[in-house]
Amino acid sequence: MFKKKDIFFKTFEEMADTLVDAIEYFANGVSDLSDVTQFAKTMKEHESRGDQYVHTILKELNKTFITPIEREDIMALTSSLDDVLDGIEACASRFEMYNIQEKDEYITLFGDILLRSGHQIKKAIYLLTDKKLLAIREPNIALNELENQADDLLRVCIKSLFTNVTDPIELMKRKEIYEMLEQTTDYCEDVANTLESIIMRNS
Repeated sequence: MFKKKDIFFKTFEEMADTLVDAIEYFANGVSDLSDVTQFAKTMKEHESRGDQYVHTILKELNKTFITPIEREDIMALTSSLDDVLDGIEACASRFEMYNIQEKDEYITLFGDILLRSGHQIKKAIYLLTDKKLLAIREPNIALNELENQADDLLRVCIKSLFTNVTDPIELMKRKEIYEMLEQTTDYCEDVANTLESIIMRNS
């Protein structure tokens, strides 16, 4: 008989799956912004699903005496995964708020970095739930590198913005979105940092 997977690990896997689904939807959605209202609405649904997993983990922590990893590690990992989902949803909501309907090559590039980050997070979470702690270092290194790429991209797109955009309102809108996208890659790196703490504490 296969042993039933721990509820915390199972929920982490579900969060990671939802995170990848959300980022895939975002990365595809920014290439066609003809219906930003639906885009923002669907992103909110992904984020709400993530919130349900957070509630599951909090509820289980309140009634579980023995946990598979330290309670504070469970809380930190839950929070960092939730931050990524919140960040990507907040970016999508700006498209609707600012009625941005023109495709933007830099936003597409950020979407690609976030998508690759999402897949690395999912890989790392599944390694955690299989208790292959040292193997998590590989996706963690990839997440750090992707965050560096996002830093570089932010510098490039802000420079381009101030060089090519003369409308101050448009400039302000795009700059905020670029910065929020870069901030979301920081949240992805926070997941890696949290996992690194778990590795050090448990290996």
